[in-house]
Amino acid sequence: MAYGHYDAAGMAARRHRAIKILLAGGFGVGKTTLVGVVSEIKPLRTEEPLTDRGARTDSITGVERKTTTTVAMDFGRITLREDLVLYLFGTPGQERFWFMWDELALGALGAIVLADTRRLADCFPAIDYFERRDIPFIIALNCFEGARRYAADDVRIALDLDPDLPIVMCDARSKESAKEVLITLVEHVLSVADEPVSSSGI
Repeated sequence: MAYGHYDAAGMAARRHRAIKILLAGGFGVGKTTLVGVVSEIKPLRTEEPLTDRGARTDSITGVERKTTTTVAMDFGRITLREDLVLYLFGTPGQERFWFMWDELALGALGAIVLADTRRLADCFPAIDYFERRDIPFIIALNCFEGARRYAADDVRIALDLDPDLPIVMCDARSKESAKEVLITLVEHVLSVADEPVSSSGI
């Protein structure tokens, strides 16, 4: 009887790996939509109806038709290869739920900050959060219908971002567009990981 050769190194290389990605941004920017459109499984959602009390707390300027809000997280899964799976966690956008971000950020490889040019200042808390924790991130501008379009360089200046931080335009309703955002983030994370470490702090 013939037996196949056991390749221990090959088995180790094919070991299942998971990548955790965070999706953050302001209230009503499209995080739940993006997770839902790109996930290969039915996404886990923790949406609740937007109450009158919540509407008084959360600014709904520009998203007046929004009727629900994420109170914990959104979760989706994307298989990149047979041995590589991406887990996408959408964070709640409202300030009163920010205490959950530390738990969601544990083990995250990188993050996407989804932004709405009509309410650009809403993404400052997410940018500040990831910068302070040295979590690599990119900016994805969700191009809402009827919203004014801005050049990436203008957005970079408005958000005071580093010149090498990627800014991409996207449509959170489009699966292909969402996939391009994820690819851009992974490429950015890899480029940051390849940067030489400065010896000045040693």
